[in-house]
Amino acid sequence: MIIQRVVLNSRPGKNGVPVAENFRLEQSTIADTIQAGQVRVRTLYLSVDPYMRCRMNEDTGSDYLLPWQLSEVADGGGIGVVEESKHDNLAKGDFVTSFNWPWQTVAVLDGSLLQKLVPQLVNGHLSYFLGAAGITGLTALLGVKEKGHVAVGANQTMVVSGAAGACGSLAGQIGRLEGCSRVVGIAGTDEKCSILVQEMGFDAAINYKKGNVADQLRELCPGGVDVYFDNVGGDISDTVISQMNQNSHIILCGQISQYNKDVPYPPPLPPDIEKIQKERNITRERFLVLNYMDKQEASVLQLCQWIQEGKLKVRETVVEGLANIG
Repeated sequence: MIIQRVVLNSRPGKNGVPVAENFRLEQSTIADTIQAGQVRVRTLYLSVDPYMRCRMNEDTGSDYLLPWQLSEVADGGGIGVVEESKHDNLAKGDFVTSFNWPWQTVAVLDGSLLQKLVPQLVNGHLSYFLGAAGITGLTALLGVKEKGHVAVGANQTMVVSGAAGACGSLAGQIGRLEGCSRVVGIAGTDEKCSILVQEMGFDAAINYKKGNVADQLRELCPGGVDVYFDNVGGDISDTVISQMNQNSHIILCGQISQYNKDVPYPPPLPPDIEKIQKERNITRERFLVLNYMDKQEASVLQLCQWIQEGKLKVRETVVEGLANIG
């Protein structure tokens, strides 16, 4: 059977900015017959995520992420429909997902490595299982619960950087649902800031490209910052940390401003900011959602319930066609 697939064509270099030419769309073939335990699936959705920048390097800098190999098919979170099955628990027409889904139109996969999906849990929005009800939502929910120390009635203020992104937009909403009394987002355009306040229920949002972020933070968080959901790192995070309260908490989710630089993770803070962190006893621990897989099932069900109830608003960007994935 002839299929299309996307392979890694070249590496951008540890300090380089990825370009479309780093990937290549090509034709390939897969077997017409499948073996016992296998299923043939047609790809419906693939998730393109910030962590994939690390996988473009020969050394990902992480012990849990394998690098993509040159001229080999890329992979990541994916969803598909079973077209043929020789696995006892999967039948034709079932929707399935995997963290290691190959970027190709049709694939033959080991059925035991696939998770069956129930579309009704997300009101039929299958793609949500790669986002709000998938690893992105889990990262937001478990980050808030495990590292944010949010408590109902504690009058806590949460700040979210990268707030209009897939994870940040959920994290702010979840912070409110878990008990934060005030949620402020930081984003890069007026339109994004408007969406955060009008649609996502944030109390306020700061466009970091306009005006002085430190002054706006002081105005919008007069009692200081108790919980900081950090998606970006760099100057923005330094500004937020400088306004955090005693015994407050940083949820170290991502450092996207640093991903095209060859620096350790988490990147070290500037000396003056590190001094503030230590003096105010601010926690800043590496957070990895894979360490909480025992809480995955219950957390996904909670996310799905919020989605069904309309308490968790979801926005996603969907691009049609495998040729446009890079």
